[in-house]
Formats: sequence, structure tokens, C-alpha cells
Amino acid sequence: MQLLNGNEVITPSKADAALAEESGRKLAAHLDRDAELRLEVKGTKEELKLPATALRLLVRVLAELGRGNAITLTPLRAELTTQQAADLLNVSRPHLVKLLDEGAMPSTKVGSHRRVLLTNLMAYREEWHAKRHATLDELAALSQDLEMGY
Repeated sequence: MQLLNGNEVITPSKADAALAEESGRKLAAHLDRDAELRLEVKGTKEELKLPATALRLLVRVLAELGRGNAITLTPLRAELTTQQAADLLNVSRPHLVKLLDEGAMPSTKVGSHRRVLLTNLMAYREEWHAKRHATLDELAALSQDLEMGY
């Protein structure tokens, strides 16, 4: 499946998931060693070197594929449609549009359609989570003050 921003969604088969899980587990053992990954291209004498940052990303990708999860890789500079942004926030598209109308995060218009930068969406999400946790902490403190604990 191809997303509107050009990124491909990869869905593993059962065999791919099993291989990804095993490979990811083996590679993860080398994360603490600041290891450099070297790959041999089968049937050639060519060897590729990948930086440690790519190794960390590859371990995460393999772990998700190993769980059978579909994945996509999206650069932070990517512009998302309102539906893609709503899906990432786990809200409805109309609710996201309302947030944009209220100025909760910046967006741009491409014709009659809005686009949201992934970086802005992630910043909003982090801020929203922080406010939510602060509110929950406050409620827990009030509950203890009022001796409403269980």
C-alpha cells in the first residue's frame, strides 16, 4: 500500500515476521557495543557498512515486523494530510480540523486541502501528553487529600 506522502506501508508475511523477529533479536545484542553493521551482498564480494544509528533503526523495524505489525518510515519533514494526522493522534478528522482552526498547531493549505508537518504534530502530541499526565497527577493528589484512595 502506498501512502499519500509517497511512503510505502510494509506488511510482513508470517515467514517474514518470524525471520525479522529472530534477526532483530540477534542484532539487538550488539546495540550496546556501538557496533558498526557490515552486510555482505550474497553472490558478490561487495560489503556494505551501515552506521550505528542505522543499526538502532533496523533493530526497531525488525522488532515491529517480528510482531507482525505493518510499518512505514516517514521523515520528520513530511507533510501529512488531515486524515493521516488524525490517525496518528487517534482522533477523528473533524476533531483534528477543529484543533487546526483553533491554532493548536500550524498547518498549511495546498489548494483546498490542509497539510500538517509531522514535526508539528509530534510536538503537539508531546505537549498534550504532558498536560494530560499533569492533570492526572493533580487528580491523584486531590484524591489522596480527600482520602478517596482505595
